[in-house]
Amino acid sequence: MSVVYGDYLSPAFIAMAHRGGSLLTANLGIENTVRAFENAVDLGYTYLETDVHATSDGQLVAFHDPNLERVTGYDSNLHDLTLSEVEELLVGDREPIPTLDELFETFPHANFNIDIKHAPAMEPLAEAIRRHGAERRVCVGSFSRQCLRRFRARMPEVPTSVSTVGVAALAFGQMPPNGQVFQMPMSYPVGPVSVDLVTPRTIERIHATGRKVHVWTVDDQTAMHQLIDWGVDGIITDRPDSLKDVLSARGMWSTR
Repeated sequence: MSVVYGDYLSPAFIAMAHRGGSLLTANLGIENTVRAFENAVDLGYTYLETDVHATSDGQLVAFHDPNLERVTGYDSNLHDLTLSEVEELLVGDREPIPTLDELFETFPHANFNIDIKHAPAMEPLAEAIRRHGAERRVCVGSFSRQCLRRFRARMPEVPTSVSTVGVAALAFGQMPPNGQVFQMPMSYPVGPVSVDLVTPRTIERIHATGRKVHVWTVDDQTAMHQLIDWGVDGIITDRPDSLKDVLSARGMWSTR
């Protein structure tokens, strides 16, 4: 199959709203909902980060935690419920939990960074991407190396992020072979210490392999400025308003 990597590998800086921007005032308590993503889009965001789990009947929903209690008040693991049962719940007592199909349909011009949180979600995700013709507007990641390996075999034309194991290898000077994008935190725990992952040297090494560097989750404007000065390719934030201000001040804000 031919490679059709899309916008995630473009040279433009990418600003991503994490779960729609969960610390945006209008989004407090309603992360990963259609309303949260609408608020990010209203700010001008075209890149949205979300997570997917599969329900017990194999339907994909946009949700972060394996358990529903933190944001819905209902103590159950998501994968134990059917979609119809999940649809009875509200995030923050206000907003329904969306399906991935709903997000693709509601935001046809948005790009999605999708984190597979539950291995059974991998196959339904591949099917949903194919069904919506979304190969050029997604980047897929997972903390599971096995899950990423299976997804890459299933959809080699879709860009993926480097696995957690691959990111951790950077702390030991190794460069993992798979994944077009490094999406990583600024530091990584190694035993009792925290090792800085994102440095000018690390960014240079990654760029030398032709890959991108996206950093999560960055909410401090000073850190945003520093990362941009170092040459990162994207920032994932819970404060899309703050990142927009930083990029606007630098003449970098774009709503393409």
